[in-house]
Amino acid sequence: MALDPTDLSRLSAAYPSLSGLPPSLGAAFAADARVIDLPAGLVVFQPGQSCPGLPLLLEGQIKVSQTSSNGRQLVLYRVRPGETCVVSTGCLLESSTYSALGEVERPTRAVALPPLLFRRLLDEHAPFRALVFGQFSRRLQTLMAVVDDVAFHRLDERMAGWLSERAPRVVMTHQAIADEFGSAREVVTRVLRQFVEEGLVDVSRDGIVVLNAAGLRRRAQPPSG
Repeated sequence: MALDPTDLSRLSAAYPSLSGLPPSLGAAFAADARVIDLPAGLVVFQPGQSCPGLPLLLEGQIKVSQTSSNGRQLVLYRVRPGETCVVSTGCLLESSTYSALGEVERPTRAVALPPLLFRRLLDEHAPFRALVFGQFSRRLQTLMAVVDDVAFHRLDERMAGWLSERAPRVVMTHQAIADEFGSAREVVTRVLRQFVEEGLVDVSRDGIVVLNAAGLRRRAQPPSG
């Protein structure tokens, strides 16, 4: 679907670097960029697939994750309006295939840049180039934090901090929470039971209610010594 004036306005608001394109580049953008609507739950890419282009989100959210050989999932990051997917960017830069899984978490509307248009924007438009590599830098910091959490912090500490940031209520299944941490559902359930016994949360069919956010923040700190 071609871009209409409303989509162009929303794109410029979310991605200011695409405003003020030179005439020839603007004409190529209008001719080649397409609007796509993605329903929640759709797998938009998975390992081994070739990359059809770079999605620029106008609304919605895409979750990017890795799945281990034993089926455990670890969320790497989420793509929201104004952001780019660095896994897609890496595939386009190297002409390689995806190495992660991308799933639509909320109904998403995006502008898709095909590979040739992406490369031309990167070569000819410095603000777009700054956006792409700035996103690389920020995502690298995020992924380093994920590695630090997984490698050096216990799951109960990580979950305590995560829950305290989402107080007063978290409406997610235990499996979905396990996917956030690259753990198993049974382990998450065991940690939540421990938090219930400590009076930090209440768990029911309706979700998790944070009873003591300050206590969870203290729980998130590794023991000294």
